[in-house]
Amino acid sequence: MSEKEIPKAGLSRRDFLHGSGVAAATTALTGAPAAPAVAAPPPADTAVPAHGPNPVRITLDVNGRSLTASVEPRVTLLDALRNYLDVTGCKRVCDRGSCGACTVLFDGKPIYSCTMLAVEAQGKPIRTAESLVRGEELDAVPAAFVKADAQQCGFCTPGFVVAMKAVLEQNPNATPAEIERGLQGNICRCGTYEQMRDAIYALCHQQRRS
Repeated sequence: MSEKEIPKAGLSRRDFLHGSGVAAATTALTGAPAAPAVAAPPPADTAVPAHGPNPVRITLDVNGRSLTASVEPRVTLLDALRNYLDVTGCKRVCDRGSCGACTVLFDGKPIYSCTMLAVEAQGKPIRTAESLVRGEELDAVPAAFVKADAQQCGFCTPGFVVAMKAVLEQNPNATPAEIERGLQGNICRCGTYEQMRDAIYALCHQQRRS
């Protein structure tokens, strides 16, 4: 379209990003394009406990809640969220930082949660797709996806909406081209890119030309 990343026959990821009339990504508040979700760099001030395979107690700030679990130091943030904390919005698809289905916002930035250890994620706010739902009320981004029927199997959708939310939070006036650039780290294996473009244009309050 979670730096974060999406993987030539037919409509490829790059074709989707660069080969169509709609394009690219968010301009940060400074005016620089917002980066797509990326592999999470290890925090410089976070030491991984030298406890070997034994579980350690961690506390994560997830969607405004403080959640605790005992996990082995090798457990990724993705697996901690899904398997230990029952926060299942982010999906495991490639599990190697290339598809974007596991994108979350970590301290406001989109990252692949499969590339960060859970023990490294402590002390910073984490937001998943669940944060875009308040009761029965959807945030504008997933609501636009629903209206445009921009999902099929649904595995990639949480990553897309989180990455798109990151773009619009950095620049509420982002153009469709800027939003697409911010989604270049996300892949839809069902190929619903055209419907996603409809959702993007709706969010930008623009009429899409066929």
